[in-house]
Amino acid sequence: MERNVGGYDRLARLVVGPVLLIAGVASLAQLLPLGLPIAAVALVAGAILLATGAVRQCPLNSLLGINTCKR
Repeated sequence: MERNVGGYDRLARLVVGPVLLIAGVASLAQLLPLGLPIAAVALVAGAILLATGAVRQCPLNSLLGINTCKR
């Protein structure tokens, strides 16, 4: 599994991912009036961003031939 996420890309994923997760959970708990569809999208997108930032590998980057990891 070759790493293809690094630098500012990884940092952005590790910051934005948890923010989206928290927003989705807060919306589901009715603390934010976002609605169920937006909360679901926020949860899924946040989980994907956090996971790809943590493991430093993104399948979409592989398909598109993008590599932000400096090696």
